[in-house]
Amino acid sequence: MNRHHWWRDAVIYQVYVRSFLDSTGDGIGDLAGVRAGLPYLKKLGVDGIWLSPFYPSPQHDHGYDVADYTGVDPVFGDLAEFDLLVDAARRLGVKVLLDIVPNHCSSEHPWFRAALDAAPGSPERARFHFADGRGPDGAEPPNNWHAMFGGPAWTRITEPDGRPGQWYLHMFTPEQPDWNWRDPQVAAEFDRILRFWLDRGVDGFRIDVAAGLFKHPELPDSPDPEADARTRDSVNPLAWNQPEVHDVWRHWRAVCEEYTARDGRERLLVGEVSVPTAREHARYVRPDELHQAFFFDLLGAPWDADAFRKVISEAMQDIAGTGSTVTWVLNNHDQVRTVTRYGEPAPDGSGLGPARARAAALLMLALPGAAYIYQGEELGLPEVVDLPDDVLTDPIFRRTGSRARIRDGCRVPLPWSGQASPFGFTSGAEGVRPWLPQPEWFAEHATDRALADTRSSWHLYRDGLQLRSALNQLGEGTLRWLDTQPGVLAFTRGDDLVCAVNFGTAPVPAPAAGAPLLASGPCPPGTLPGSTAAWWIDGSLKPRTD
Repeated sequence: MNRHHWWRDAVIYQVYVRSFLDSTGDGIGDLAGVRAGLPYLKKLGVDGIWLSPFYPSPQHDHGYDVADYTGVDPVFGDLAEFDLLVDAARRLGVKVLLDIVPNHCSSEHPWFRAALDAAPGSPERARFHFADGRGPDGAEPPNNWHAMFGGPAWTRITEPDGRPGQWYLHMFTPEQPDWNWRDPQVAAEFDRILRFWLDRGVDGFRIDVAAGLFKHPELPDSPDPEADARTRDSVNPLAWNQPEVHDVWRHWRAVCEEYTARDGRERLLVGEVSVPTAREHARYVRPDELHQAFFFDLLGAPWDADAFRKVISEAMQDIAGTGSTVTWVLNNHDQVRTVTRYGEPAPDGSGLGPARARAAALLMLALPGAAYIYQGEELGLPEVVDLPDDVLTDPIFRRTGSRARIRDGCRVPLPWSGQASPFGFTSGAEGVRPWLPQPEWFAEHATDRALADTRSSWHLYRDGLQLRSALNQLGEGTLRWLDTQPGVLAFTRGDDLVCAVNFGTAPVPAPAAGAPLLASGPCPPGTLPGSTAAWWIDGSLKPRTD
């Protein structure tokens, strides 16, 4: 057991900065708002926070198009405010992770602007993927790759002399040109960036598109271009998961360990790793690479006991088998909120979605390893599915014209208090509107109401986090599956702690005796109701042997 490694069983809260809390009254959340919300997060019981990008950016993809990796966009504050936030978090014992975006930058980044002004074959263009087009006069893209947010992955430029010129690669939007990590200047620049923020006291980094960075050196056509175009979550094997990317993570891990050796504070690297199998995922968390990588299979699993058991078992076998721990997630800023994903709630707040989301949260907190919670999940927030077209900001909508897979609905600013928008989210001049409109029904999920209601999802999360911290059986370690009837998932942690989830709608006999320590809904002794999870202490259970 490596209990002294804080990150191995940490629970991290993802702060989507522009939607967390607005301190200036402009309708957009900011770093000072995050600082004001730290006591709330400390009370909830999380170990740290992950901040979405707040760097200077044209905001074509809400900060994931970075124009300056070592600054703060004025809409979010400045470096002095950032330093205050880190200091306040440290006094509360809350770790701070930054979101770093090494796969691509903004088309407004000075290096890309220099590349546009330079000639083909120049050192400036070598930092990106510039290539001549195909067909007559080079009018066709260099290959058939598709961008993750729709459309081709290439855009043609106009050369400084005014003629149609080369094409550049962007696996997301034209405003996000991909870096060429085969150029040593790129690696050196990100080494500088890491050290800049580590010197300012951060505890680590969430790494965007961590399986990207390197592309096939010959940039050949994809053998199945339609598969690459089907969804934004498709993985083009020529653009992702190239073997050279592991050398980058070994170097970054060494940089973090260099800082740890100076002051004893472990720094964390957690990767957004989208690869086809748990076995490939495990390669990213070998002892000398990333500390963690998000395991998205649980997030993508349907509400089904067999499906959940399969992905949990594969993660425990393939990822935990490396000596790392699994990093569990149920939601983030790119996904439909769990309440809605597990079943649309009824107008009165009932329905299967809320109960299933609560049960899934309790299940996740009982699993061995680390867990990440997306802001608002602790409030039981559903997805906002009826935002008008004219307020949508997601580049997926702009690129495709389709509302399918858009992400604005999970990014609506949080409700803090009151009965009407802005629900305490923004301060300042009366009438200032949040950057995305909040529906009237957000009042039912406001933080002040959640804190006052001991039956709320907030209290379930808080109680689960407190028990997770207090019980030796939770956090790291293994799990053992128990024999159950169909539709029920049950396992033990340690010698006698049991977690069970009833994925069905009808009650079943509880797999443990007595009243539960904690349950996601009403749970009489001896019974596990439908769409409910519970924890018990029961030393009489016999684990299954398979």
